[in-house]
Amino acid sequence: MDHTTAPPDLATMRETARLVMLLDADGELPDGPALATFATTMRGMIQLLAPEVETVARSLPADDVPRACALACVGEARMRLRLGEGDSAEVRQSVVVKLARSVNALVDHHEALSRAR
Repeated sequence: MDHTTAPPDLATMRETARLVMLLDADGELPDGPALATFATTMRGMIQLLAPEVETVARSLPADDVPRACALACVGEARMRLRLGEGDSAEVRQSVVVKLARSVNALVDHHEALSRAR
């Protein structure tokens, strides 16, 4: 039985994160169940991407600038995972946008580090 996993669908992750940011920029980011779905989705993407980016980054030399940038991004993304859901629509929306920004940045680092290998 093959236990390998497929690589993450970076295009879908980036598209979903950008949709959140676009809806926010247009003032159309929903609240309620749709926003909760975005939050759960963004958190899941971070949980998938952060360890992958971290593993590749740690394989680079300790003084490598892309390594430092990627590891800082991973740390920021993990910090954002600890953000609560928020007790108002504005806070919930802000949290989801921050999560989406982390997803987008992790995708950037994943792609850059994959090209560098």
